[in-house]
Amino acid sequence: MIKLKIPISDEEIRKLKVGDAVLLSGVIATGRDEAHKLMIEEKPDFIRDVLKESVIYHCGPVVKQDKNGVWSFVSAGPTTSMREEPYQADVVCEYNIRGVIGKGGMGAQTAAGLKKCGAVYFHAVGGAGTLIADAVKKVITVHKLEEFGTPEAFWVIEVEDFPLVVTMDSHGGSLHKEILEKSQKIAEGLM
Repeated sequence: MIKLKIPISDEEIRKLKVGDAVLLSGVIATGRDEAHKLMIEEKPDFIRDVLKESVIYHCGPVVKQDKNGVWSFVSAGPTTSMREEPYQADVVCEYNIRGVIGKGGMGAQTAAGLKKCGAVYFHAVGGAGTLIADAVKKVITVHKLEEFGTPEAFWVIEVEDFPLVVTMDSHGGSLHKEILEKSQKIAEGLM
């Protein structure tokens, strides 16, 4: 198990290969459809410093707020990443992001961006939202909550030992692509 702390250098991220198990610690941000669109169309400064040499998590969390106004995550499961394919490579490069967390993998455009700008795709286990929420130690702040709503807002969080697997690396390796190609060959043989 590789322990990885944010900020993550280009050298550290390029050492990772498909199949590496990682425990991630540090400050990351969630971001889904509305967030990615905003980051490309408006390039907001409020998230730039958070994401620099950090990670964006495709997650629509379930949250609660206590009587003192402090937020916490109840569930933090990954959402399907492919919806972000039109934006992800540009977001990675524009914001100097070192990793993307989600489920299901991403396509060729993102793979090229990961290689070019030095980042990886981390797979988080779907269906384990409450377990993953245990890795969220603190909600630092939230941006665009009123405008985007809870699932689409930018949640800036501190994580500790967030369990992940590298499924797309900065060298062009993609477990998702390999599985798709193998599955297609098997399907062709069956037909």
